[in-house]
Amino acid sequence: MSSLSVCDRNGTPAGSFEIADELLVLGKGAQAVCEAVTAHRAAKRAGTASTLSKGQVSGSNRKPWRQKGTGRARAGYRQSPVWRGGGVAFGPHPRDYTQKLPRKVARLAFGRALSEKIAAGAITVVEQLEMPEPKTKAFVALMSALKIESPALFLVEQLDRNLTLASRNVPGVEVIAARAVDTYQLLRYPRVVASRPAMGVLKARLERVAGNKT
Repeated sequence: MSSLSVCDRNGTPAGSFEIADELLVLGKGAQAVCEAVTAHRAAKRAGTASTLSKGQVSGSNRKPWRQKGTGRARAGYRQSPVWRGGGVAFGPHPRDYTQKLPRKVARLAFGRALSEKIAAGAITVVEQLEMPEPKTKAFVALMSALKIESPALFLVEQLDRNLTLASRNVPGVEVIAARAVDTYQLLRYPRVVASRPAMGVLKARLERVAGNKT
């Protein structure tokens, strides 16, 4: 049984959160994590790079000069890729870089990434992550009380407007709902701060990985 210490907003111990060891995915899933990160980064690519091939460059089919007798190399058309201003050979064109990741692979990758965070003690559990007002100063004070330094990922059960506004100007900090967090975000941040309700959501996601449920 893995036990995570729970504290309140002031950093005072307030119990523990238990996760059964059989829910942790540590013996497999490394390749799934690699595939999930690759798919995530590929989906972020714009794919808008575009060049003109020789058939798309403006110009006529007239030869620049006659074939023989000039002392120059032979030239058939000014759109040739070897000419300045000509087309580009094998250049990039707009395309979609999205990669299809099977659902079971995505779940396994998430389970492995979360299990590693739990095993490494990189998750701080707080009773509640709520802000009474959307003030950056108050959020920085919360981080100081919890002894959290950026970069850090904050997970809540449901996004709160005050918390989102208070944290958005703090560099290296991201706030997201536990049901929406993915493998890439877990790996990107060395420290994860989660509310107790958010940990319940993460535990349920681990149970789906262990049970292989749809």
